Amino acid sequence: MSSLVFAKLVVIFLIVVVGWLAARLRWLGSGDPGRTLASAAFCIFVPALLFRTSARADFDQLDLRLLLAFFLPALALVAGVYAAERWRAARLRRSGHAGASLPAEPAVRAFSASFGNAVQIGIPLAAALFGESGLALHLTLVSLHALVLLSVATTLVELDLAGERRRAGSRSHLLRMLGSTARNTVVHPVVLPVLAGLAWNASGLPLPTVVDELLVTLGQAVVPLCLVLIGISLATYGVRGAVRGAVVVSVLKLLVQPALVFAAARWGFGLGGVKLAVVVMMASLPVGSNPLLFAERYRTLQAEASAAIVFSTVAFVVTAPLWLALLHPAG
Repeated sequence: MSSLVFAKLVVIFLIVVVGWLAARLRWLGSGDPGRTLASAAFCIFVPALLFRTSARADFDQLDLRLLLAFFLPALALVAGVYAAERWRAARLRRSGHAGASLPAEPAVRAFSASFGNAVQIGIPLAAALFGESGLALHLTLVSLHALVLLSVATTLVELDLAGERRRAGSRSHLLRMLGSTARNTVVHPVVLPVLAGLAWNASGLPLPTVVDELLVTLGQAVVPLCLVLIGISLATYGVRGAVRGAVVVSVLKLLVQPALVFAAARWGFGLGGVKLAVVVMMASLPVGSNPLLFAERYRTLQAEASAAIVFSTVAFVVTAPLWLALLHPAG
């Protein structure tokens, strides 16, 4: 692993420590500062980043094979984890088990197992290992990374929440419930800015300079804010009871997802060389910070999401060289 990437990992951990200290020493006051910061990130800063990304994406230059080789296995992993968690939750509910999961858990855990740290770690990794051409390919995937996975996870969790409300209410309100679900899915701080950005992109109009600068400034706050939030979440929730789930999520993210992408890219889409390496290393990245924002948004698995980010980032120091060693004989 290059010194540049290692330095990035150290900086990430130091910012997380700052957040942990801020919570432990009550620098942000009493109450629940984590919820406030998560709401600000999810409702202000992340939408600005998503709108600008989707509004400026150059879809004509996207390599369809590269995108399919990454996103089809990633979405298959989301579907597999989500289905397994739904099955487990249904079984616990039928048995009347006291530890039955919350409605949002399947989608939150599936999102955590599939969403990687493509910016803070992924960009310096791609630049250091593959140079300018590899970085360009990596940025192609980054341009759609959050748009696709966050939108899918949001749709799943809103459907599950609607189902829970329907089970708790009257069946005569089914149509109203379906309308409410569709509205909550679209009018959402993740999906709505993506749709608005895509509409702007389709219009062919450039973003006004002032608007673009505003979005850039707001979007730059996402990374440090999320890292501080990880530290706050660790101090607030700890890791007790979350270690097992965090380890499972880390294994899925660091080993299972890149294995699926490797198989799809090499044997399904015939990728080799730099393209194969870029797409596999993108899949091998540790859990990103957006899953914690997602968990905070739905008040589900916050401790597990925080722990998974830390565990997977530490383990990435070992797993990244393993994947690079595997890619070497593959060309």
